[in-house]
Amino acid sequence: MPTFTNEELLGQLNWRYATKLFDPSRKIDDETMTTLEDSMVLSPSSFGLQPWKFIIVEKQEVKDQLLPLSWNQPQTRDCSHFVVLAYDDSFQLSEVDRYIDATVEARGGQASDHDALKGQMVGFIQRSIDGATIDEWCKNQIYIALGQLMASAAFLGIDACPMEGIQPAEMDKVLDLENSGFKIMVACALGYRSEDDKYATLPKVRYPKAQIVERI
Repeated sequence: MPTFTNEELLGQLNWRYATKLFDPSRKIDDETMTTLEDSMVLSPSSFGLQPWKFIIVEKQEVKDQLLPLSWNQPQTRDCSHFVVLAYDDSFQLSEVDRYIDATVEARGGQASDHDALKGQMVGFIQRSIDGATIDEWCKNQIYIALGQLMASAAFLGIDACPMEGIQPAEMDKVLDLENSGFKIMVACALGYRSEDDKYATLPKVRYPKAQIVERI
């Protein structure tokens, strides 16, 4: 299977940055956007349980509504697509059966073939619910999908800006997520950088690898 070379991989990761100014006249084509959507669907998650929902905002009038809810950061308005990542705020044990059913559909066999895995998942979720940590677990999964989206965008030459500076509860209202069982956690603006974005050419600021990477 064709892969990126080491140089190509690092080249794209060095090319990417948190884009501050997007060119509003440039839009991501449908095929590329579909690929980015698929990349999020393929994101790994703990036990494969996928406690998330992704909302792709491409209508300009909706992006305009979200602008004041992201502290008027222009990325929200000027990007091609504004991706909102929401976590499952009502995660229940029934999600285990849903996943087992999906596994049988994808791989064949019987649900009973996965009883051992089911027991592990049920035990984890019960402990998490009892310890009131299930929400934190769901929220943590969102950042895995965000990382996959940003890396995939970089490989395709699409600029991105992750955005925690948003008002999630208010965005939930605009995007009709109230009472849906999902709550917004973070967003990511996608598109093409503006020639006026001074941050595009600034050197990256990263600590030396020797300080943060250790081989044992």
